[in-house]
Amino acid sequence: MVDIAVVLIAYLVGSIACAILVCRAMGLPDPRGEGSGNPGATNVLRIAGKAPAALTLFGDVLKGVLPVVLAHTLSHSPTVVALSALCAFLGHLYPLYFRFRGGKGMATALGAIAALAWPVACVMCTIWLVVAAVSRYASLASMTAAVGAPVAALWLAPHPANAVVLVVIAALLLWRHRGNIQRLVAGTESRIGQRTAK
Repeated sequence: MVDIAVVLIAYLVGSIACAILVCRAMGLPDPRGEGSGNPGATNVLRIAGKAPAALTLFGDVLKGVLPVVLAHTLSHSPTVVALSALCAFLGHLYPLYFRFRGGKGMATALGAIAALAWPVACVMCTIWLVVAAVSRYASLASMTAAVGAPVAALWLAPHPANAVVLVVIAALLLWRHRGNIQRLVAGTESRIGQRTAK
């Protein structure tokens, strides 16, 4: 019962839409109706600036970290810990409190993976920073980092549950970025810091 509760809590915590709450608290437009329409830190940066985006990013990372830390504390099962990371991520993608319309999940995935296997998260951050610096595309950086995570886990966190969860997270991230992939191919994708994006 404890293991089930831990996984359920992970999903419920992941369902907290930080971008929407930050924008509401600061009297800003709903990010679902502005910019790219994505309730995430990158879109908040476009429509509202650095401070709201930083708060959103912090909240999204934290809601990935906390459920996995709780799972580490309450469960002795590596599978349950890995599932908690996945469920926190799924909560962001399909939030219970916002009609299952969530963001793309990179920040929450990073937080969950950092608590699950911090060396893998370090690799992801490095990949993201390098790709973002070179391309100026947050979406491309996120997708590249996500694909790199299960590869890094083969050496840095080689538990079968970790591998499966990271593959699922990477696949879902790519799916959620399918519109970005189309815009990248078409040359119409917005770059980091660009304030007019659709």
